[in-house]
Amino acid sequence: MTTTTTAMADRPLAAGEPNANDLIAAAVALRPRLVDRQAEVEERTYFDEEMHEEFRQARLYDMYVPRQYGGLEVDVPTFTKVVIELARGCISTSWCFALSANHALQVASWFPKSVQDEVFGSGEFRCASVAAPTVTAERVSDGWRLNGTVGYCSGIPYSTYFLGQAMVHGSDGAPQMAMFIAPRSAFEILNDWGRTLGLKGTGSHSIRFTDAVIPLDYLQENSDMTNMPVEGGTVGGALHHNGMYSGRGLGVFTMSLAASVVGGAYNALDEYEHQMRIRKTALPPMVPRIEDADYQRWYGAAATKILTAEAALLQAAKMHMDYSEANHTGVRPYTFADDFCVTGVAREAILQAWETVETDLFRTVGSSAAANGERFERVFRDLSQAAGHRNPALRDSGYRAVAQMLLGIAPSQP
Repeated sequence: MTTTTTAMADRPLAAGEPNANDLIAAAVALRPRLVDRQAEVEERTYFDEEMHEEFRQARLYDMYVPRQYGGLEVDVPTFTKVVIELARGCISTSWCFALSANHALQVASWFPKSVQDEVFGSGEFRCASVAAPTVTAERVSDGWRLNGTVGYCSGIPYSTYFLGQAMVHGSDGAPQMAMFIAPRSAFEILNDWGRTLGLKGTGSHSIRFTDAVIPLDYLQENSDMTNMPVEGGTVGGALHHNGMYSGRGLGVFTMSLAASVVGGAYNALDEYEHQMRIRKTALPPMVPRIEDADYQRWYGAAATKILTAEAALLQAAKMHMDYSEANHTGVRPYTFADDFCVTGVAREAILQAWETVETDLFRTVGSSAAANGERFERVFRDLSQAAGHRNPALRDSGYRAVAQMLLGIAPSQP
């Protein structure tokens, strides 16, 4: 995947620094252990300390951290490929990992240097994020006081920070939305995750802020992560001299989800192949499934559709990189409409991958593969839960919004 940016592929590597292929290979090498630990991850509700250390040693957490702070500045297509490979081993683990590693990109793009110096300075930056503004922020003498509870904080168990939205009162007294970043010491992680049908191991616990005070520059008033205006460039683009840090956020978030779902579809396909190799057809003449024309067709159809979903997702990643670079260099602004289209492509990848597993694989894999505790059963539950995520649920309203933006029609709702 080539881009027009000055990201990792175009920059000289430091001695011993992993390149894009090294990072992807590291994720592939972890897959057998990820498959073996799927049940443990569900029981614990997040991956174990040993796997966390593997990610640290492979420098996977550093992919979006700027080089100025010792990171790798990996481009979005490379990050996406790494997450796909991790999900091919365990969807919950990839989801938990990705949603703690991917928000370095937004923090490095939108926050001032004073904040970046502090949050990236320790060399241990992992950051879960939720856009719902369920926290209140009150201005105090030494910063902002936060109170409230945030649900579905995927990736929070190993996060050193949290990126969120809060409601504050503007100078006119009216409530407005703000974006903030808070260190791990500012919130309590609640033990409330693991009761869903799938994605039980994503570490999507709630967190609670109780009179927590963050520094003044850790909060940006009148800011919405899902529609952060970047036209004309960003603080991060200028600071890091890299167009990758001049982009919007909604598409990147959706691509992180999509990478886990597409990788999860490959996970299901791998198990389907295993079943083809060890089981026979149900009706005479009973032959190994791998020799049966129908099973070959079902497998081939699924493989082709998952490849198509992956191709669309990687194209969305390239679109984001190109829009970010064009915005950084002043060629054209990166607009909300652009970001919404990138988001829409990634969302289609999610739903195509899920629908393929549901229609082509689950329907024909056999009931024994769907028994409690079986690999295919767990993957199916994870993917069904992902398909019911709030982001894919916005498909129809997203179609309408894209049409309105492309056709120049006034939006029917805010």
